[in-house]
Amino acid sequence: MSEAIIHGFVLAIGLIIALGAQNIFVFNQGALQPTIIRALPVILTASICDTILIAIAVLGVSLIVLTFQWLQLTILGIGFIFLIYMGWSIWNSRLSRENLLDKMSVKKQITFAISVSLLNPHAILDTVGVIGTNAIRYSGQEKLAFALTCIIVSWLWFFGLAVAGRMVGRVDRKGTWMNRLNKISAIIIWIVALYIGKEFINVYL
Repeated sequence: MSEAIIHGFVLAIGLIIALGAQNIFVFNQGALQPTIIRALPVILTASICDTILIAIAVLGVSLIVLTFQWLQLTILGIGFIFLIYMGWSIWNSRLSRENLLDKMSVKKQITFAISVSLLNPHAILDTVGVIGTNAIRYSGQEKLAFALTCIIVSWLWFFGLAVAGRMVGRVDRKGTWMNRLNKISAIIIWIVALYIGKEFINVYL
């Protein structure tokens, strides 16, 4: 049991810590919303989406994804287009509390959080592929412990990420550093998109 918990913890941390569209959005919302409560829709949506992906992976859907080439190509293709768009949007955005509160309603927060969680091929392939593949070695209570550990890590990570963003937001009142961070984030997302494009070509060929 303890082995499954430790395994799930280390694996989940390794997968979720990478800087991507989902993490950037949660962090930004924590920084730009007036209170951490206002960022809860994003935190909860991202956490629930990860929970669904982890549950699907542990239940064995990863085998289906890894078996069908056309499904992998579809995920990679959609993800590539989405990440290119995300990078462009983040690069051209000028963040401030005023424009965020004017444009980002709770419904939009939830919709955007779902898109960065479920349209990101890394989130899908890493969660379904890596976690699902590693879950195969366990059964019964050990598999449950492995899955719950991955889920708990995910929830704690997103709450912690929003809190960290909130702390940065208190210091960076004018949004200067946040906008600089967005430029860096956009470049990283484009690099990931190029990697996804390379993976698409490799799977296709």
